[in-house]
Amino acid sequence: MAALVQEQPLVLKYHNGALLKGTVTVNLVWYGKFTPAQRSIIVDFLQSLNSPKAPNPSAASWWKTTEKYKTGASTVTLGKQILDENCSLGKSLKNSHIVYLASKGGYMGRSVNLVLTAKDVFVEGFCSRCGSHGSTRGKVRFTYAWVGNSEIQCAGQCAWPFHQPIYGPQTPPLVAPNGDVGVDGMIINVATVLAGTVTNPFNNGYFQGPATAPLEAVSACTGMFGSGSYPGYPGQTLVDKSTGASYNAHGVNGRRFLLPAMWDPTKSACSTLV
Repeated sequence: MAALVQEQPLVLKYHNGALLKGTVTVNLVWYGKFTPAQRSIIVDFLQSLNSPKAPNPSAASWWKTTEKYKTGASTVTLGKQILDENCSLGKSLKNSHIVYLASKGGYMGRSVNLVLTAKDVFVEGFCSRCGSHGSTRGKVRFTYAWVGNSEIQCAGQCAWPFHQPIYGPQTPPLVAPNGDVGVDGMIINVATVLAGTVTNPFNNGYFQGPATAPLEAVSACTGMFGSGSYPGYPGQTLVDKSTGASYNAHGVNGRRFLLPAMWDPTKSACSTLV
């Protein structure tokens, strides 16, 4: 019977809006306490998106898929970093607080202000979603995104496959490539919201379904990390012989990451690195 089921092509419709192309500056707002080691994992990931030096499969080759979404490359560069370790707005944030924090990154042309919240910061809607992105209205428009560290709040939802899933088949978790379940989970979600931001920055780019709850470049391919994946199984990944860690992408400074599948417009299908 399985042979008779043909996979339907997945189509993300282009809604004729602007995409973020050319040089895209990512400014970071760190909210709450992150260790220097945790910050370096995320900074190295962002710098890996534009580094041709890492061996393939690489984070840069993963990001290159965004070039296939109309009109050329989106080259990520790291901008400013703002630290708010003492949680100036408290430890329970609404969406309006996220926009306010993102505005601290400034309003420079093609930029994404990314708010990263520490593991003990509660954000409205966190766990039913692991991150988000959006844009402000009005004269000065800027795009922003948010990702939280789910380690103590909902690692089964937002740091899978490095943690047992909340529901579904209880397969053993994979070993996190940078030794930090929460932050390695954040990398998956930063990858998801960044790809969504450059390909659908103003809610009129590439997506499927309603604009209020769109499936985007990566969120349309949820849970897929390697070939042969199916719901509850991340697929075949590469494994580091010495640590047992699972990864599918090399980055700068010898880093390894596990990156989610991204929809490839030329194939009308979700594409994994391995």
